[in-house]
Amino acid sequence: MVKLNNLLQYFSLGQSSFQSTMLASNFTAVAIAVHTLPVLPYSYSALEPYISSQVMELHHSKHHQAYVDNLNAALSSYVTALLNNDIPAQIRLQSIIRFNGGGHINHSLFWRNLAPSETPETDPVASAPRLVNEIERTWGGLDEFKETFAQTALGIQGSGWCWLVGKQNGRGGLQLAIVTTKDQDPIVDEGMRPLLGVDMWEHAYYLQYLNGKTKYLENIWNVINWKTAEERFLGASKEEAF
Repeated sequence: MVKLNNLLQYFSLGQSSFQSTMLASNFTAVAIAVHTLPVLPYSYSALEPYISSQVMELHHSKHHQAYVDNLNAALSSYVTALLNNDIPAQIRLQSIIRFNGGGHINHSLFWRNLAPSETPETDPVASAPRLVNEIERTWGGLDEFKETFAQTALGIQGSGWCWLVGKQNGRGGLQLAIVTTKDQDPIVDEGMRPLLGVDMWEHAYYLQYLNGKTKYLENIWNVINWKTAEERFLGASKEEAF
């Protein structure tokens, strides 16, 4: 279950990577973050043949951009509703913020989850030795992990995401688990850290794979950025908001 307070806290004051604007009512001033589409660290064609240039361009420049635009509009309206003490509007806007805010978070994580095939980042043993060791301890091996991940992802009814996450084990470490989230719900629960995720919405694969979700899941491992996953696992990622 997504906690709206966590989302609102993330989309609140002082996010250094975003431009702040001010809304004022009488003596009250509230700063809201204006969110922007992140620049990809590779070209749209860089993940071919596993993810086509057409899919990448539409996914990034259209779908993700729409989440950003809708999030900015909803946050602005939410601040206005707060200032006007308009509780019905606040309640109505919560689901819009959750959906579009989650879409922005999930896709921002997803793009950094990917890298061109046959680059050092896509070699799990070389780029993620600590994470791979924990995967092998948890599932018996990388192949077993990928099989379990695929089975879990294919069990999603409708649209959603499949994630490898680390859960705080109470001893200062992370226990690995595979979880799914519905629609654009993000991983924002306390004590749970997203390490890598796969978008299971049709817009992520349908133009290329049609209804072949199994093949999409097989191929995406060729472009998974294990270096980023390792950084997240070790808590060394620069994605401070996540």
